[in-house]
Amino acid sequence: MMDFNIIDAHSHLWLRQDTEVNGLPIRNLTTGRLTNGRSLFMGEERQMVPPFMIDGRNSAEVFLSNMDYAQVSAAVVTQEFIDGIQNEYLAKVSHKYPDRFFVCGMCEFRKPGYLQQAKELISSGFKAIKIPAHRLFLKEGRVMLNSDEMMEMFHYMQEKDIILSIDLADGDTQVQEMKEIIQEYPQLRIAIGHFGMVTTPHWQEQIKLARHKNVMIESGGITWLFNTWLFNSEFYPFHGAVKAIKEAADLVGMDKLMWGSDYPRTITAITYKMSYDFILKTTEMPQEEKALFLGKNAERFYGFKNLISLPYIKNMSE
Repeated sequence: MMDFNIIDAHSHLWLRQDTEVNGLPIRNLTTGRLTNGRSLFMGEERQMVPPFMIDGRNSAEVFLSNMDYAQVSAAVVTQEFIDGIQNEYLAKVSHKYPDRFFVCGMCEFRKPGYLQQAKELISSGFKAIKIPAHRLFLKEGRVMLNSDEMMEMFHYMQEKDIILSIDLADGDTQVQEMKEIIQEYPQLRIAIGHFGMVTTPHWQEQIKLARHKNVMIESGGITWLFNTWLFNSEFYPFHGAVKAIKEAADLVGMDKLMWGSDYPRTITAITYKMSYDFILKTTEMPQEEKALFLGKNAERFYGFKNLISLPYIKNMSE
């Protein structure tokens, strides 16, 4: 019996994929009126979401059904360029389900003018801005995180107490830029995603950024990263992921780490519940650490209120 609420610190929602990244299209594939969960992804067909999402809609209602089943009280919805900018839909989701979802706004960071976009998103009620920084290595040049416009935006976000949610490129590629940002804006609250791109060289350098008081690390996609790790692919119960979480805790403390699923992409390989169940079942972490990692840290960092406790519903197969 859990005596804490589970919070997912990294998930995605969209109603339709129709975008481009580096000039390559990403869009729902339709056969008749169905998509079977598949998308054209930068030149190849991919199972973007589970096949039961036959209309290509990755909606809040379907996610809530998964959350209720898995006893996940709330979720942080981030964004990624590969899904297209979803600000309009996420604003509606936040308004409709304020106690279940904390949503991040996203600007078009691949060209100048995003500072004004960020100000407009914040004015409209968004409490976090997402930067998929690993997508900022463009053909025409790299968008630096410490550029003048970025730094002005971070200054504004710090003044307004807006959270920066950011996914960095592999290893330590953008760590020096982040160090400059953290030093310049020590009150800016930052959540670094994908567990530092664990399984890539020097991932620990991203984790070490959480030694600064306002920086957190979330584990969105950790099961995917270990499942697709080139030299040592693994599956549930993800012993390597548990080992990495323990290593990160040794570096910065378990109170700086948060669980994230990277829903819905990761549940093409595993169920939603499996994306955290391996933590509940491991004997390598004490119960107090599991509670911090799976919910209490995210509750504190994102300021969740009125969390619901969800009962376990017995399966027909039990």
